Amino acid sequence: MPPPPDQPASPLARRSREEPHVPGLLRTAAAYAWRIIAVGFVVHVTFSVLGQFHRIAVAVFLGLVITAVLRPVADLLARLLPRPLAVATALVAGIVLVLGALALVGETAADQRSGLEREFVSGIDRIERQLEEPPFRLPPHAFDDLQSRIGKLLSSHRSTLVSTALSGASRLLEVLTVLALAVFCAVFFTYSGDRQWKWVCDQFQPGARRRVTVAGRAAWRTFTGYTHGILLVAATNAVLVGIALLALGVPLAVPLALLEFVAAFIPLIGSPIALAIAAVVALASKGAVIALVVVALIVVIGQIEGHLLHPIVMSWAVRLHPVVVALAVVGGAVAAGVIGAVVAVPLVAVVWSVHQALRGLADDPA
Repeated sequence: MPPPPDQPASPLARRSREEPHVPGLLRTAAAYAWRIIAVGFVVHVTFSVLGQFHRIAVAVFLGLVITAVLRPVADLLARLLPRPLAVATALVAGIVLVLGALALVGETAADQRSGLEREFVSGIDRIERQLEEPPFRLPPHAFDDLQSRIGKLLSSHRSTLVSTALSGASRLLEVLTVLALAVFCAVFFTYSGDRQWKWVCDQFQPGARRRVTVAGRAAWRTFTGYTHGILLVAATNAVLVGIALLALGVPLAVPLALLEFVAAFIPLIGSPIALAIAAVVALASKGAVIALVVVALIVVIGQIEGHLLHPIVMSWAVRLHPVVVALAVVGGAVAAGVIGAVVAVPLVAVVWSVHQALRGLADDPA
């Protein structure tokens, strides 16, 4: 019996023979790649839109920080006073504390001004003499020429400096506006933030309401924990730096301690930058030996902060690896400057805590 004639191949079979074979690993990588690109595009668009309203975003963030600090005090006072009076008392006490610290810094700087000028002049002369000696051997009139060049540069760019000063004045007005809006938001967040969040949750469908509620609680718990922890770390660093600078006789010890307090809000890099400024002041006023001691203080404070304060104070609120913290700080600084460096770590911590809370809710739907 003759064999049956060959049947024509189907179009699907012909196409499968014509198409090149793509490994499964490459298919998986391509599938992940276009999804990552899509997510990156959405994130870029989101931050671009937020960038147009960055002052409002910064004001809301600062309002949340103030709320995280004042709400426990207001809740404690509310046991003895009516809620509006408790919130007003906590807010006024916080403003008085901040203004008192700034007044102390200004008074200290004003009292040390005359002596500081003399110390700086003598310190600069001492540094010049040291640079003229071995091993540097700079020519004696190198700094005189440098001073004349700086004077010519300032005189030739006087108009630019004036316009920069005027833009700085307008920037100061923007900062004051942001601070006023932040305080305004903090008052209402402290007074009735729980009711505002309940209203937000009620806008969602019942199926999603529980997830939003759980995510919000996790986010606020992490944010308040981070705020309280970073305040404690910053205060501890400022006290240690202030005591060390006072013991070494470095001028402007109190303002430099306040600078250390503010700089500590930028993890990993803030404290070294503040202490580097203190080392420059010590070099110009007290000489190279005291400056080297301040540089050694940078290492000591970094070790205390990294191996004692952060593990004890921050671990219960923010469970992030130091590499993640470093990448978040650098990424935030690249994206939004100093504000981005400050906001990056709490933002990453809040996102991670929300992810953990929602994953736990999915594992236990009841």
